Amino acid sequence: MQGVPDSFVFPADSAQFRHPAHRDGVELYRAHIVRHAFEPHAHAAFGLGAIERGVERFRLRGADHLAPPDSLVLMNPDELHTGRAETDAGWRYRMIYLDADVAAEITGEPDWWFADAVQADAARAQRVTALLERLWHAQAPLAFDGLLLALLDELAPHARRPRPATVEAAPRFERVVEFLHAHLAERLTLDRLAAVANLSPFHFLRRFRAHYHVTPQQMLMALRLQQAKRQLAAGAAPAAVAAACGLADQAHLTRAFAQRYGVTPARYQRQVQR
Repeated sequence: MQGVPDSFVFPADSAQFRHPAHRDGVELYRAHIVRHAFEPHAHAAFGLGAIERGVERFRLRGADHLAPPDSLVLMNPDELHTGRAETDAGWRYRMIYLDADVAAEITGEPDWWFADAVQADAARAQRVTALLERLWHAQAPLAFDGLLLALLDELAPHARRPRPATVEAAPRFERVVEFLHAHLAERLTLDRLAAVANLSPFHFLRRFRAHYHVTPQQMLMALRLQQAKRQLAAGAAPAAVAAACGLADQAHLTRAFAQRYGVTPARYQRQVQR
């Protein structure tokens, strides 16, 4: 991509993704982040992993969290969060992003949910790190699937089943999120979103932010980048992805994608299509 860097601004930062060819709904990730700060983003999947070294600070559900070495990181689907290093040498970690229906099929238990985003469970975190390393290098589909089950067996003690009911039911905000999903490529206004919720504009803005801990614009950008990630993984050209997801151009997609996922669209596409 001419004129667009294919790596982090800071050479010490690195991130890699991998998709197993035989198993949809599974994405492996490993990274060492020193200077990069991830903007608010979400994954349409469980984000499950462990910190190998260093400390990560991230914001989730309206609160700051610290994840030290040998801790588990357990995020539910579609939870917006940030991420940055708390220590000078950064933090090294491994994650698996697993669609909820895939997790349910593997475990035989639907509606897993994680109440705590960080768990201090050093022995288990070390086993999770080792399993994620083996999954990264597994070539045989049968071996990969066996390791996948072993990984979820390790994490099962921290999962709540079934998923708890939402404390504050907000169907009008769910309608707004559905509206955002359906209009990613459009230029949306506060008045238009408030009308979907049947609230006055700034009353809607205050209540939406209080409920999701992000503004509607931050939510919209997270949803746009989620969709961009799916389309890139499916092989769509970055320029077409930018237009389909409501971003100004390919350069805008590249900046926004790298800010949230740690790699450029071109590099992500190459990694997951190997």
